Amino acid sequence: MKKKRWAALVLCLLLVFQLAAPWANAAGSVYFVAAGNEVLPLSDETMPFWSGGYLYIAASTFSGSSRRALGVSYMGSGQTAVLYNSSGDHSLIFDLSKDYTQDREGNISYPGALRRGGVVFVPAYLVAKYFNLMYSVMEVEYGHLVWLRQPNVSMTDKQFANAAVYPCAISYTEYMKKKKEAQTEEPSPPSASGTEIDGKSVYLCLEAGDNTSALLDALDRYDAQAAFFCTPEFLASQGGLLRRMTAGGSSIGILVDAADTSRTVEEQLAAGNQSLRKATCGGTRLVMIRGGKEEDLQAAREAGYRCVEPTVDRTAYELKSASNAQSLLKRVSGVRGNVSVWLGDTVGVTGLRSFLAAIEDADGRCLALTETS
Repeated sequence: MKKKRWAALVLCLLLVFQLAAPWANAAGSVYFVAAGNEVLPLSDETMPFWSGGYLYIAASTFSGSSRRALGVSYMGSGQTAVLYNSSGDHSLIFDLSKDYTQDREGNISYPGALRRGGVVFVPAYLVAKYFNLMYSVMEVEYGHLVWLRQPNVSMTDKQFANAAVYPCAISYTEYMKKKKEAQTEEPSPPSASGTEIDGKSVYLCLEAGDNTSALLDALDRYDAQAAFFCTPEFLASQGGLLRRMTAGGSSIGILVDAADTSRTVEEQLAAGNQSLRKATCGGTRLVMIRGGKEEDLQAAREAGYRCVEPTVDRTAYELKSASNAQSLLKRVSGVRGNVSVWLGDTVGVTGLRSFLAAIEDADGRCLALTETS
């Protein structure tokens, strides 16, 4: 009886809140998250997204007051994220280098966690099923509402969506206010005036590493592609990222260390392609040989690989800011025709976004290097 009275009270208050809600102007579809009866703050960094048919939510959802409401807590360190219940007898362990997760008994489940922009996201379906939670995705004003709760909640989806109108309005207003402030403070992308970019294709070549997921986010935002050169170790451990690269139109190359005394260049190439075929069902002929001599390059060519020799080598410079992007833009514009650029591991998300924005404004294109381009 108390639960019914509480639900009725919430619905009555809704009529008052709807009249006072400070709605902001629409600015596209967003995903709200509610844990228990609380609508969480709206943020681009932690906003849920769909990938591979699964809805992913930020692992940090299971912290603070949400931890008590859902009975599940989050702990993260380095490449590992752990969700566990209040009694400690159930836990899901997410190794960010793998595309699956396992529980404390060693049972494996798919899919695994994803890192986007430095934030860890976990599949809502898998977490809800394992910890006996319920979740719903409902259409609401300005987007969708993801509602996570324990199974003893008596409200229906429709009742909760109605009751959440006012807190969603408050959250959305704060979200839009912060976005407007950020746009005002964010440095404007480098000007493309006076550069010869129009119609030019730029082939960015990057070394895959810890921020690869965030760089892919930036490329997706601007409908751009790049070539990611991966060490054999990266190829063996990052199957999920490799599949995301190929799905987004980016290309994959093998980064070989000629100074490796434990394996020859040919052995590194063979191991890298074996891992790539296992992850994506396809191989590559693109290769960069770090510290390679002419005999190393010749051996790779004889084995059927294309040793990439970029038009511009920018590994002595960084691409981590808008000013770095301006410098690269000028360098690229000074090269006649299409240009390939080796950036190595010097790329940051802010710098890449600034460069992609500048190329887009100048009617150029950032494409993935292929075996023939």
